[in-house]
Amino acid sequence: MTKQWVYGFGGGESGGDASMKSLLGGKGANLAEMAKLGLPVPPGFTLTTEVCTAFYKNNRQYPAELPAQVDAALAALEKKAGKRFGDAANPLLVSVRSGARASMPGMMDTVLNLGLNDETVEGLAKLADDARFAYDSYRRFIQMYSDVVLELEHGVFEEILGAHKDLQGYRTDIEMGADDWKEIVAQYKRAVERELGKPFPSDPKEQLWGAIGAVFQSWMNDRAIFYRKHHNIPESWGTAVNVQAMVFGNMGETSATGVAFTRDPSTGEKKFYGEFLINAQGEDVVAGIRTPKALTKASRLEMKESGESLEEAMPAVFNELVTHYQKLEAHYRDMQDLEFTVERGTLYMLQTRNGKRTAKAALKIAIDMASEGLITQEEAVQRVDPAALDQLLHPTIADGYKRDIVCKGLPASPGAAVGVVVFDSEEAERLAADGVDVILVREETSPEDIHGMHASKAIVTARGGMTSHAAVVARGMGRPCVSGAGDIRIDMKLGEFRVAGRVVKKGETVTVDGSAGEVLLGAAEMVQPELTGDFGTLMQWADAARRLKVRANAETPADAEQAVKFGAEGIGLCRTEHMFFDAERIAAVREMILAEREDARVAALDKLFPHQRKDFVDIFKAMGGRPVTIRLLDPPLHEFLPHSEEECEDVSKATGLNAKALLARAKELAESNPMLGFRGCRLAIVYPEIYDMQARAVFEAACDVAESGAAPVPEIMIPFVITKAELETLRPRIDAVADDVFKRRGKRIEYLVGTMIELPRAALRAGEIAEAADFFSFGTNDLTQTTLGCSRDDAGKFLGVYVEKALLEKDPFVTLDAEGVGELVELASERGRKTKPALKLGICGEHGGDPASVAFCERAGLDYVSCSPFRVPIARLAAAQAALVNKKG
Repeated sequence: MTKQWVYGFGGGESGGDASMKSLLGGKGANLAEMAKLGLPVPPGFTLTTEVCTAFYKNNRQYPAELPAQVDAALAALEKKAGKRFGDAANPLLVSVRSGARASMPGMMDTVLNLGLNDETVEGLAKLADDARFAYDSYRRFIQMYSDVVLELEHGVFEEILGAHKDLQGYRTDIEMGADDWKEIVAQYKRAVERELGKPFPSDPKEQLWGAIGAVFQSWMNDRAIFYRKHHNIPESWGTAVNVQAMVFGNMGETSATGVAFTRDPSTGEKKFYGEFLINAQGEDVVAGIRTPKALTKASRLEMKESGESLEEAMPAVFNELVTHYQKLEAHYRDMQDLEFTVERGTLYMLQTRNGKRTAKAALKIAIDMASEGLITQEEAVQRVDPAALDQLLHPTIADGYKRDIVCKGLPASPGAAVGVVVFDSEEAERLAADGVDVILVREETSPEDIHGMHASKAIVTARGGMTSHAAVVARGMGRPCVSGAGDIRIDMKLGEFRVAGRVVKKGETVTVDGSAGEVLLGAAEMVQPELTGDFGTLMQWADAARRLKVRANAETPADAEQAVKFGAEGIGLCRTEHMFFDAERIAAVREMILAEREDARVAALDKLFPHQRKDFVDIFKAMGGRPVTIRLLDPPLHEFLPHSEEECEDVSKATGLNAKALLARAKELAESNPMLGFRGCRLAIVYPEIYDMQARAVFEAACDVAESGAAPVPEIMIPFVITKAELETLRPRIDAVADDVFKRRGKRIEYLVGTMIELPRAALRAGEIAEAADFFSFGTNDLTQTTLGCSRDDAGKFLGVYVEKALLEKDPFVTLDAEGVGELVELASERGRKTKPALKLGICGEHGGDPASVAFCERAGLDYVSCSPFRVPIARLAAAQAALVNKKG
């Protein structure tokens, strides 16, 4: 049986539906579904994602059966539309658009008005009784096709159009008449032939296959690859191609085009939201070429816009659109992003998809829809991307701060950021790589700017609306954005922008308030967000759904307090070495390292003891009886010493320690590969007094806190073990210190002693190591390094290339390598619990805050994950989602 590569939709039938996104792409599946629902969808057909996969698999050759299937689908489309493709008297024109499984707005290529040539344009002019419209459509087609398919810079055409407008004294395109557009078309065609050495293609079939090829080629263009990488979209998914009969929003004052959201994508508020333009084509709205108008009268008044909203200008069309949006939101049970066109008073629906939204909006929409009974609480938990919560955990401008407002625009993406002004995406990326916070200021952004937008803390554009490229992409990235700041005048040559007599130069510091649509001069005072309301509700629902506990990595009282605020259920990693670098303590640490006798080392450690005890008292108090896993000293001792003669002299002057002795000891302790050297439990095997002092500080602090509050639960973790014998050597000393402290203090505190599994041998021998351990904590940072043979500090030189070439699916230091490192974690867990069924298991590497890694930990049956305090909410939500997925599956 011949494989079906093409599916039709519209005109009373649909070959697919919304469940077929992996085959038809999001756009194609939703067009088919809308047609099935009886909505007015222009007919068309979809070339499946499997065509794309086959295209790249077979050296960019199409399947043999495809041309015949496309011809048949085109014939069916002609019948539905009542027009003929390439017919001079009654021409069918089509759009050719990409449509991947996951929405990738602006990342791939689109061609409109395809099928126009010198003959069909005359037929279109007669059918429409409007030569200006026909030739305007023709010049748009030439420009778009030349850019997308023929790879001719659109600047060539902009120069021609600009020169003609200057010659005629026109300021806007609206002033151009039919004869002007005829002249522009002729000049455009001459430019194509001059630049490419061949005429612009006039055969509609050639045009169609050129556009189809360009869409498939665009799956592998730089901006699509970048977007996929940023949003974790696999290359193997491919894109579909949608060929659809054109409907025209630029047929005069009774025609229009627009974009709508069934709820506000920035705030989540339940109100119909969007923009439209009368007498325009779709790209005019999203490209920012003209600033569009609000859909509703309420929005127009709120935005203080002149002119009429769609509700006022075309009330019948507006009411029909409202009916359709309500039907679509109820059907899809999610906020929808719609595209529509009005052709001479008739409404057509061109697209629906689950709308991109800010984290704030995602929260509100999920909570509201659950409250409305549209979705369940568990579904609400699954509707919010855990990584998107990052958008809620960043500063906003303090109330009462005196704002020096430079300019105002549209509040396109919420949040606030401070940085220096740059006007160029490449410069933004370069400065950001050097650690400079930058604000990208552009006339308008295009998909080519995505790397600069990603590098920037915020984006400001002079043109464009709330659904422009800048607005949509910034919301998706969580970047504050002000769009349509129409009063600013950017001078790229001088490196400055002017507004109302003020000049802001490149390199000056500004603050962008994306929530208010304002740009302020200078660095504004920021405040942390209050995590209440919808956030608190979602977290409650998530906590009810999850099994995994979530702890935080913290080693200061401030970190611990922040962790508790974000819902941490304990500390999974308290790195004690960070406490040693404090100015008051480092001298005693160095004195201990220089000491040649045990008694001298003990004397130096005694100086550290009160500081270490106070550290633990403060942390235990902040955690209020929650468990705290304390990793005893891990890094090699040379990290605490100065290394150059100059540094040793400085330290000597400050502390009185011998400079020559410092330098000699630093050289003696220096290692070729310190990551695998004299560190962790190896230090305590040689110098057991170090861990003795730390254990005493822990138990004394625990007793201190227990006298006046909830008794803490210290979990003492011995790092870098490879054998059971190491634990059996060190644990008795810790237990002896505990017994001594408890005897003197007259009370006992519950505590555990365990180890970090961070070396492959420890994972393999976990069964016997568990005999001497109360818990395992997987140190996935070092376990990844030692399993993959990659230094985390150096792997950046090649890991990016590995991911790009699909040699690795993801950076293994960001997302746990489930097949390699993950297998060791599972094996160690299984063997450890075979020895001790109640063995507590967790991870404390950076992976603890990565949603995909959290999902692995749920599958592996670990008890908890631990991550940085600001990622605790992300881990809580990810753990809930993982539990719900496991529950289903």
